[in-house]
Amino acid sequence: MKPESLKKMGVEALVERFADIGVAQDKALLYDEIGKFNRLYDQKTAVLDELKSRPGDQRRALIPLYNHPNMQVRLNAAKATLAVVYPEAYRMLEAIADSGWHPQAGDAGMSLSNLERGIFKLE
Repeated sequence: MKPESLKKMGVEALVERFADIGVAQDKALLYDEIGKFNRLYDQKTAVLDELKSRPGDQRRALIPLYNHPNMQVRLNAAKATLAVVYPEAYRMLEAIADSGWHPQAGDAGMSLSNLERGIFKLE
């Protein structure tokens, strides 16, 4: 999806696109499709950039995805909202890390470690 297309989408549609990307990433991980996962990562980043550029930084609209049934979607939403709702996003990463649901639990644990060490930068 081109950035021009994202600019035409409303916040609700961007959140839905973000969730769809997370579900597709989960499937790509399941089938060890790293190239596909990486392309989806770029698409996710484009959606986040668009949400961030909206008045008031609309990444907060991703918070309801903390309750999404897909763990990858929850992980993506938590990492994407750290800069706007740090305590809630941090707690979500802790919950994912504690869940033992891999590979997302490992990713969440590494994210927490990198936050504590100052490697993970919030934007």
